[in-house]
Amino acid sequence: MVKPATIWLRGLLRAGKAQQRTARKLAKVLFAPVPIQPKPKRKRKLASATLATSTLKPRSKSAPRTRKKAAPAPGKWLASHYIPLPELGTLPGRRLPYFLYLPHKAPSAAMLARGRPLLVMLHGCEQSATQFAEGTRMNRLAERKGYAVLYPQQSLRAQARRCWKWYDKLTQEGGGDVGLIIGAIEQVAARYAIDRSRIYICGISAGAGMAHIVALNHPQLFAALGLHSGPVFGGGHNLIGALNVMQHGAATRADTAIDEVLQRQPDFPRLPMMLLQGQADNIVRPVNQDQLVRQGLRLNRMPADTLVTAHRVPASAAGSRTPAHAYAVHDYQVGKLLLLRVAQIEHLGHAWSGGDASLPFNDKARPDASKLLLDFFTRHRRR
Repeated sequence: MVKPATIWLRGLLRAGKAQQRTARKLAKVLFAPVPIQPKPKRKRKLASATLATSTLKPRSKSAPRTRKKAAPAPGKWLASHYIPLPELGTLPGRRLPYFLYLPHKAPSAAMLARGRPLLVMLHGCEQSATQFAEGTRMNRLAERKGYAVLYPQQSLRAQARRCWKWYDKLTQEGGGDVGLIIGAIEQVAARYAIDRSRIYICGISAGAGMAHIVALNHPQLFAALGLHSGPVFGGGHNLIGALNVMQHGAATRADTAIDEVLQRQPDFPRLPMMLLQGQADNIVRPVNQDQLVRQGLRLNRMPADTLVTAHRVPASAAGSRTPAHAYAVHDYQVGKLLLLRVAQIEHLGHAWSGGDASLPFNDKARPDASKLLLDFFTRHRRR
């Protein structure tokens, strides 16, 4: 007869092995070097016309179709980069590529006087800035509302999967890529007519983690922050730690990390935040959003009697031509100021809600995350 302690020990070992497999899989997907794809061999030309015609077959109905690209937004799509000025006696620093969308639509009278609002968008791992813009369709919405949109792009030299290093302690404290992103924002704001009181930043996954870090270290620059499927701030500090945060959150570190931010910046201003999370996300699990809510409440010093309102939007009917996931929205408000909006989207995995599903990390089913974010940002201005 097997003793109970032996059964318990075997169960513990099995659980440990399962966690190791999960960690290895996530590490391979998100952080491992990109394998070099072998070049396809050229096919030899067929010797005779008879042989050529005999090998031609009609396309199977199940063959994948070539993705039909939607017409781009009508504004300007500009490519540039930011390089920090070198200190005396040092070489120039690493450059940060970025893309900028400027609307074709003529600015309103208010925008002529103050400048256009600027939205900063940070992509996730294994995405480029252009793929992120196309997948989220943010430029089309920005065109209607008159927003300029800045897309910084992590370089492959800095990270083989284009991941922003949100888990790095130095980065969390304002170092690393934070200075490059801030430099790109300042460069765009200096070159174009940008309303400095209406600069917003958001991202998905690693990009959401990085957007959070940038805003926490430079809160006076941003009127509001948006995080889609983002990891909680302040944990990680190495590869295994990052994977643990993505799966389990940061536990007590979630509160401590915000307290450290407030200690470094006693005059930290209020920072309105919107959090979007798929409830079926098994890459950055929903526990991260729960802890981000705690961080948002703590960061904005919201009282215990903060007004919270909630509503739920149902899913579309089965077979609908416009599929939609059900989702719940919770608003945390102090006086007339909406400081925190939390969207929990049912059945959504690790993907941008309402995006172009022909591109990775996008789900075509509504709600449209881009619209939700812009609607939230429009309510806020940095005083």
